Amino acid sequence: MTAVFWVSLSIVSVFIIWGALFPSNVEYILGIVDSFISDSFGWFYLLVTTGFVILALFLIFGPYGKIKLGKPDDEPEYSYFTWFAFLFTAGMGVGLVFYGVTEPLTHFYSPPSAEPETTAAAEESMQYTLFHWGFHPWATYAVLALTLAYFKFRHRAPALISSAFSPLIGDRSKGGWGIAIDTLAVFATVFGIATSLGLGATQITAGLSFTFDGIPNTLVTNLIVILVITILFMLSATTGINRGIRYLSWTNIVLAVALMLFVFILGSSVKMVESFTTTMGNYIQNLPTMTFGMNAFTGDREFLNSWTLFYWAWWIGWSPFVGTFIARVSRGRTIREFVIGVTAVPVIFSAFWFSVFGIAGFEMNSAEGGIIYQLMNEMGNEVALFAFLESTPAAAVVIGIAVLLITSFFVTSADSGTFVLGMLTTGGKLNPSTGVKAVWGIILAATAAVLLWSGGLSALQMAMLIAAFPFAILMIFMCISLLKALKSEHGILQMERKQREHDPEFREKQRKELRRMRKGFKETLPDAEDERES
Repeated sequence: MTAVFWVSLSIVSVFIIWGALFPSNVEYILGIVDSFISDSFGWFYLLVTTGFVILALFLIFGPYGKIKLGKPDDEPEYSYFTWFAFLFTAGMGVGLVFYGVTEPLTHFYSPPSAEPETTAAAEESMQYTLFHWGFHPWATYAVLALTLAYFKFRHRAPALISSAFSPLIGDRSKGGWGIAIDTLAVFATVFGIATSLGLGATQITAGLSFTFDGIPNTLVTNLIVILVITILFMLSATTGINRGIRYLSWTNIVLAVALMLFVFILGSSVKMVESFTTTMGNYIQNLPTMTFGMNAFTGDREFLNSWTLFYWAWWIGWSPFVGTFIARVSRGRTIREFVIGVTAVPVIFSAFWFSVFGIAGFEMNSAEGGIIYQLMNEMGNEVALFAFLESTPAAAVVIGIAVLLITSFFVTSADSGTFVLGMLTTGGKLNPSTGVKAVWGIILAATAAVLLWSGGLSALQMAMLIAAFPFAILMIFMCISLLKALKSEHGILQMERKQREHDPEFREKQRKELRRMRKGFKETLPDAEDERES
């Protein structure tokens, strides 16, 4: 066991005990810190996520795109289908199902600027929903995952967040600074995954309660759901990434596409496609305004704090988990292929998903006199999907499929999370032991339970925003470190190409300079380790 394991475990355990014994105090403290960060540093979240978008675009179109994440002869470990299944499952998971109907409908009644319950509000609601689930989150994942994959597979560094800091702080990344960096990553990961587990538990409970009168929608039921899912994902964790997580990811894709096609075929298909194209156009056209909008002159920050800042914090908090997992399954791809794959494909899928469920939710809600929104206000946002599905043919079967999909996402996210936490706390082992994964599985479940006990969904959201703040600062330095390393290696590759193309006399003159460049670059890299079995 490493120092990171014991330090991280101690800190999170103290939080769990605190939350279990003094839930109201936890909610109070979280509220104070959350309000301070939202009001004083909201601009920071907006700027830093925008920086990740700009960096992702640079990596796609810049000079480093052909550099491979691995040795020159390495081939991708997984097919495109499996790779995209991993991305989709790890990157969005439960949230995509949770907010598919909920978010567009909520924005329709409380839009950022349009008149509520109008055509303009519907159009703006779809635009902002895609904004929250579009290029910004996936660019955040991409830059962190790329940094880890680059140092791990190209330079055989340990699969740790701290490894990426070697070009900036040298050997200190292996000492106290490295322990602090990896501990912060673990802390952000625990709260990021716990937030999603809490969302998943509340939605599963809502679905069961909405469908079966005998099941109450209470905190106790939520905790029972968390317990059952914990047992399932810990069983899955014993099978490893190439069986448990892979098969669950395939299952998620099949169930999600099947549910989406079912709604698409039964609903206003043409209008959904038109919404997809219109929303994509509005999103691209208004991206700068949405990206930098802080409402500095109006002072109206409710929508910004409740939605955009929460989402940006959520994606940053999820990035060490998702980024580490994506890096783990991306050996052998070029930088350009990697960034395009991690950003473009999930964004297009998310846009179509929300177009289908958003339009279907609008139409059903309107036809039934606003019943879905009324139920959301009375019973919580988590019932929106099930209230909508209740109106479909074979509703019980369809709701059962939806609950199964949420459960599968829940299990996969938690399984992947224990895998990543195991890597981060065992010195970067690509296949951490079952015992370590079991410990983190229990910790994730306990953290989600304590946050629900302390204040429900609001406590989950507050904890996420707070945990993401220090890690966002680390991510800035990770990006600087990556660019520094890429610039040095690109210079070496250019020199090597010139040597191959020119005559022997030129090669002899440049040989000493090339050796100097290689030596200087190697000194900035983390120590290489022996390849472990993936």
